[in-house]
Amino acid sequence: MLMPKRTKYQKMHRGRMRGVASRGNRLAHGDYGLQAVSRGYVNARQIEAARRVLTHNMRRQGRVWIGIFPDKPITRKPVEVRMGGGKGAVDHWVAIVKPGRMLFEIAGVEDEIARKALLLAMDKLSVRTRLVVREEESLVG
Repeated sequence: MLMPKRTKYQKMHRGRMRGVASRGNRLAHGDYGLQAVSRGYVNARQIEAARRVLTHNMRRQGRVWIGIFPDKPITRKPVEVRMGGGKGAVDHWVAIVKPGRMLFEIAGVEDEIARKALLLAMDKLSVRTRLVVREEESLVG
């Protein structure tokens, strides 16, 4: 499961997810990618589930890049605990995803296998995504 090795502060404010992704919003490594269309939190379990689906369907050939990392702690108070008593303990970790963010990239597999793997990975994520394909650069003479 992905999570930070250590953080400066144990807990974090909720914050707001305004705007669109200005960084990590185009294919940097692979030939195919999953790009977020909506905003939201993607937790570490969802990232791991999508990664496993990708590697399984690619039959461990090619390469997978993960463009997000769960670095925001989400806290929960125990069940049936009265109000007050401070903020709850860290329950799980999430990655903040804004529209346009490239979540996964893959390379080194055939077109049909890549599309099938990414479509299956889409179902594992809590944000709406679209499939992105790198256009071949034409050689201008």
